[in-house]
Amino acid sequence: MAAEGERILVVEDERGIRDFILHSLESSGYQVETAANGREAEAKFRSCCPDLILLDLGLPDIDGMQLIAFMRENSGVPIVVVSARDQEAEKVQALDLGADDYITKPFGISELMARVRTALRHRGTVHASAPGEDEVFHVKDLVIDMGRHQIWKNGEEIHFTGTEFKSLALLAKHAGKVLTYDFIMRQIWGPHIKNDNQILRVNMANIRRKLGENPVEPRYIVTELGIGYRMLEDGER
Repeated sequence: MAAEGERILVVEDERGIRDFILHSLESSGYQVETAANGREAEAKFRSCCPDLILLDLGLPDIDGMQLIAFMRENSGVPIVVVSARDQEAEKVQALDLGADDYITKPFGISELMARVRTALRHRGTVHASAPGEDEVFHVKDLVIDMGRHQIWKNGEEIHFTGTEFKSLALLAKHAGKVLTYDFIMRQIWGPHIKNDNQILRVNMANIRRKLGENPVEPRYIVTELGIGYRMLEDGER
């Protein structure tokens, strides 16, 4: 069930979809506000202070990308895009602008609710922050200790290179969120890294091998094709 007081703003111009999402959220205990266009969304965003925003990109008056930029300039509230646009470039653009997740229509209500719960768990996360030097992350049966620079799986330590460790720690810090290739590469190798994903793919392949992970049936890291990677959380399969 939703935590008491959790409020979600649904921005969707198609009434049928808007009502479907509204009723699904309300039946799960969330408080819901709706907006049928961009101007109404901006007003509701300012007035109702939502804990989460579900945003369609194809609005009649303002492009959803502009709304993401506007909202991200003014708040760190989680933004989950729910859109019929399925081009990889648009997904990457939305995530790079600050969206936390991206669901393509048509979608299953179970998937939508799972993404909502994940996004709400990450309220307050700083989007571009690197893992702190003394933090410890727990993801499924992994323990990642930034201070000691150590990783354990089921109580057994696994040795990673410095780059592999930083990559895994970054994904763990943002578990449940889609991180784009570009974001990961800038965080790990710096802002001047060449726009070539091959070095990242090799790095991720080495990490998965050491974790004993099968990319076809991932337990820890999901590849969002053409976009980036996402660390699974407890309870996800």
